[in-house]
Amino acid sequence: MSAPYAALLHQLTTQRGVRASLIVSEGDGLVVDANLRVGEDGDRVAALVASVYRKARRSSRAAQLGGVAFLELEAERGRICAAGRGDLVVVVLAEVGANVGLMRVQLMKAVESLI
Repeated sequence: MSAPYAALLHQLTTQRGVRASLIVSEGDGLVVDANLRVGEDGDRVAALVASVYRKARRSSRAAQLGGVAFLELEAERGRICAAGRGDLVVVVLAEVGANVGLMRVQLMKAVESLI
């Protein structure tokens, strides 16, 4: 028996430079499903992304910009890209040199397939 989002996460994780892909509950920061490389901490990433995404969504609405379509956090040792629908957020954890454009396209497709 496979997880409901296994194929979607596998497709995201097979991109060059991607270390993990997750489906996260925005409301509580819990991992719904994940495809992680050995050594990656999915719970920590999920909590961070849920918090940042939730705050970005609220800030965007407060500024009357509408909903958040895509979020990218770039740091010294990697980047996190996220896109959401409803209470679910699709997350990609990647190396600094990963192709953000390709990740964005794949994330937006993934979000459309969320139930």
